[in-house]
Amino acid sequence: MTPRPEERPVAVVTGAGNGLGAVIAAHLHGIGHRVAVVDIDGAAAAALAIELDASGVTARAYELDVTDRGAIENLMAALLETWDGVQVLVNNAARTQATPLLEISSEELASVLAVNIGGTFVTCQVFGRHMAAAGYGRIVNLASLAGQNGGTATGGHYASSKGAVLAATKVFARELASAGVTVNAVSPGPLDLPVVRRIVGEDNVDRFVESIPVGSLGSPEFIAEIVALLASPGAASVTGACWDANGGLYVR
Repeated sequence: MTPRPEERPVAVVTGAGNGLGAVIAAHLHGIGHRVAVVDIDGAAAAALAIELDASGVTARAYELDVTDRGAIENLMAALLETWDGVQVLVNNAARTQATPLLEISSEELASVLAVNIGGTFVTCQVFGRHMAAAGYGRIVNLASLAGQNGGTATGGHYASSKGAVLAATKVFARELASAGVTVNAVSPGPLDLPVVRRIVGEDNVDRFVESIPVGSLGSPEFIAEIVALLASPGAASVTGACWDANGGLYVR
């Protein structure tokens, strides 16, 4: 039996206006979540929310800069008023840069770290506090292969920030476990997304794919399925973990 809208769990997905975040938001909505589509690009977030549910009953858009703690706290308050709570948080918002390592300016370094690890850390704090008080929650952080192997196509600041996301996942997992809140990470390798093709260069994609042991770019839809599994009630015994999906580029 299809659950009534008010019975659907609420999922917040940051960076959901396009790319992997949009795929994750659409998948969670498709399997029965109410979804807050959150992005710094409010128009993109609104377009996806309307596509998912033009009535706004089970999908709503929120324009948000994840580097702004006050805005994150306001989002939490708005969701409490609209949907009475949040059960799932997916930290996907990220800034991807491929600047050569020795050319990264202090300003660019600070900007990338502020979004990728700062935004993830603060949203884990704000939403984790709410979930802990409720006695239940699922947080999934999008890390990256770059944070595990130091990065190859991406910039050193991006790789460093994603390594920090992996550490933060463990920290929050340990802190929130006794309150019924799990915190896990997913580390995708190169996915079949426009951002990957832009970084690699469209003319170099075929050669790049040859370097991947399984011989193909990863599926964003499969990453969404992993996120949904970790965000499910049945995943209660999985916390502080990192699930790899990198085509064999990093084996441990």
